Amino acid sequence: MAAVLMLRGCAGLLYKHRKGYAASIAPVCSRAMASKTPVGFIGLGNMGNPMAKNLIKHGYPVIAYDVFPEACKEFQDSGAQVMDSPADVAERADRIITMLPSSPNAVEVYTGASGILKKVKKGSLLIDSSTIDPAISKELAKAVEKMGAVFMDAPVSGGVGAARGGNLTFMVGGVEQEFDAAKELLTCMGSNVIYCGEVGTGQAAKICNNMLLAISMIGTAEAMNLGIRLGLDPKLLAKILNMSSGRCWSSDTYNPVPGVMEGVPSANNYQGGFGTTLMAKDLGLAQISATNTKTPVPLGSLAHQIYRMMCAKGYALKDFSAVFQFLREEENL
Repeated sequence: MAAVLMLRGCAGLLYKHRKGYAASIAPVCSRAMASKTPVGFIGLGNMGNPMAKNLIKHGYPVIAYDVFPEACKEFQDSGAQVMDSPADVAERADRIITMLPSSPNAVEVYTGASGILKKVKKGSLLIDSSTIDPAISKELAKAVEKMGAVFMDAPVSGGVGAARGGNLTFMVGGVEQEFDAAKELLTCMGSNVIYCGEVGTGQAAKICNNMLLAISMIGTAEAMNLGIRLGLDPKLLAKILNMSSGRCWSSDTYNPVPGVMEGVPSANNYQGGFGTTLMAKDLGLAQISATNTKTPVPLGSLAHQIYRMMCAKGYALKDFSAVFQFLREEENL
């Protein structure tokens, strides 16, 4: 029904996409007119769950799906519609956000036997907030375009805390004329929504950010470990770092040393937050992109190796800041 209303609202309006895109029905105006129509949300994990809740808080009815039915239960209990497949979501909503763990998951949700593209409506806006290979985002965009819909990549930065607080940063790639339509939804979940360029550039910005984050977290963990072994109190050392040139997000906002800060994973046995497995995955994406573009990333490569070793040593489900604990225990590295 939402798609029908949207098509009626924009009947006859056409626009040209930027170079490389075909002319198609312009859905922007209708989305503004029907701003509180249902929004599909696929992927209700650690990040997707609070993101979908923030959409609901802003008055958007959510049509939800997750491969794990238990993830949908609290949404169902609160009155949200829960579907049996991504295709069923696409049949009922003309704006869909996906938040998935990896490239294969995204490909399956969009193009699989019960995927979004099986029942997607012409003119629908599909926003993928997963962190995946930029090349996969481009392939999905082409498949979506063939169905007469629009795809945008919009990965996020900020972690679970920012997802709960609605303070995420979205890095958006796609047709520029559609950015305002996407921003309308994304501002319900984030405080920064930045247009990066064509499809795939949002993913490019995200993997660059996460590569730097991994490197800085390892550096913070190394510096804190060394200082502690030299007899410095960790809280004092963190204070000094945070008023000096070594200051970074990993030191002043997400310190990896237990007891230095409250409300971060290191204060909770590294539970919650951004998992080591996911960081290793994102670093792998950075390595693939670096290889494809012949870009030297020696520190990024070392960070990837460290996080892969952590996964093999039992840290896979712990927050990525557990690299401090890993380095404390692995003295032979």
